[in-house]
Amino acid sequence: MPTGRILMVEDEEGLVLTLTDLLRSEGYEVESTRSGEQGFQMASTTPFDLVLLDVMLPDRNGFDVCRSLRELGCETPILMLTARTQVVDRVLGLRLGADDYLTKPFDPMELLARVEALRRRVSNRTATQNRVLRFGRVEVDFRSTEVRRDGKPIEMSAREFELLRYFIENRGATIPRSKLLGDVWGYHSRVFTRTVDVHVCSLRQKVEDDPKNPTYLLTVRGLGYKFQTAG
Repeated sequence: MPTGRILMVEDEEGLVLTLTDLLRSEGYEVESTRSGEQGFQMASTTPFDLVLLDVMLPDRNGFDVCRSLRELGCETPILMLTARTQVVDRVLGLRLGADDYLTKPFDPMELLARVEALRRRVSNRTATQNRVLRFGRVEVDFRSTEVRRDGKPIEMSAREFELLRYFIENRGATIPRSKLLGDVWGYHSRVFTRTVDVHVCSLRQKVEDDPKNPTYLLTVRGLGYKFQTAG
């Protein structure tokens, strides 16, 4: 059963009660507040494994809280809860540093699934962030964020490195383009799917021996991409 400490910053009393009961039944410890300012103070001074952060709060909105936490250096995963349905509002939260969002109304079980997915993602990143991974002629140093081929540094943009990191953290899994856009770029629109293809093509040029016949960054036709460390 999963365990962890969750801070819920939400002013809808009924939703707080429902989600608190659900999360506690799954083994999580839950603390809550209706105040954005108090939520900021709690998240910035007390260790939590996840923050559920509503956008519309009576004193300080969730966007501002999220921005302030990230500027302070707080790396706790943030799942934003919003009644706003416009893409621009959701993308704003992600660009301010949120890790995921959920639009109200939502099924409580979907929120639980999002929480568990975020916890797994953070766990995978923690496991790899101080490691050096080698595949083929390539070496990825997560601590220094450097990639080398045959011992020589490879020039790589920040986005390319994050994409490669994401593939490595999820190696063996087939990942749809839409999920890559959401988790790596913070976009939640299929309009930008070509962006993923262009970056994957660029990565292949840098890490594959034969980019036209890749060994590591594989296309799963009709589904997305998959990273594997063995041919």
